[in-house]
Amino acid sequence: MKRILVPTDFSKHAEYALKVAAQIAKKNDGEIILVHMLELPTSGNDAISTAHEIPELMLFKNAAINKLDSLMESEFLEGLKVSKIIQFEMAFDGIVKYTKSHDIDLIVMGSHGASGFQEMFIGSNTEKVVRNSEAPVLVIKREEEKFSASKFVFASDFSDEAKKPFEKAFAFAQGFGAHLHLVNINTPNNFKSTKVAQQIMKDFLAGTDTSNITSHIYNDVNVEKGILHFAKSIDADLIGMSTHGRKGLSHFFNGSISEDLVNHAKRPVITFKI
Repeated sequence: MKRILVPTDFSKHAEYALKVAAQIAKKNDGEIILVHMLELPTSGNDAISTAHEIPELMLFKNAAINKLDSLMESEFLEGLKVSKIIQFEMAFDGIVKYTKSHDIDLIVMGSHGASGFQEMFIGSNTEKVVRNSEAPVLVIKREEEKFSASKFVFASDFSDEAKKPFEKAFAFAQGFGAHLHLVNINTPNNFKSTKVAQQIMKDFLAGTDTSNITSHIYNDVNVEKGILHFAKSIDADLIGMSTHGRKGLSHFFNGSISEDLVNHAKRPVITFKI
């Protein structure tokens, strides 16, 4: 986790994320890239590419630069390598593009969540980044003065496609000296006997060092509630999941458990793209 991207809109939730990113960077001798996306209306401005010719846009940009400069002087960033980026682009789109083009290892974002109609029709930039990012996304919902991943819950169906994200979660856990709690959520719509579920998890872990891994089977009415309830039951520090990155109608009808968790969990959530 050497190159950590932290999007900011200068809100308190973005600052919570930056404080966690600083802790991770110090632990891993990493660097932080602070990015602010200036989302400006395009109607009447047929060329944001010529933004340097428009005084109003320069005012926005200069104000953002001043805020970033002030943020970079924060005491909790002392001793870290921190750089800043400002782009005229839709936030989630710009974040995903920058992540791909600059070999970002981890995105740390703040989120206050969304609910009701806002969640269904608008969603949050964080949710969109989770859906589209190839890099792991760590979502912070509240201030974490001492970020810990000691009790790291990773929920999965333990299918073959989950192996790649599991490897990333396993590496993350090792980097933090975390104990990894693997959990298979058993639901009425996808019920497996304990014997079958245990065998699936055993086969999935074949060849893996399990000295710091505990496997669990947890029954609940649906997967999201099962993950949240299990995490609460062991007082987990962090919840991890893989995400399919569904889009369009597929996403609308099937939903995404990882995105729902980002919206509804109070604990930090980290997602790994399948």
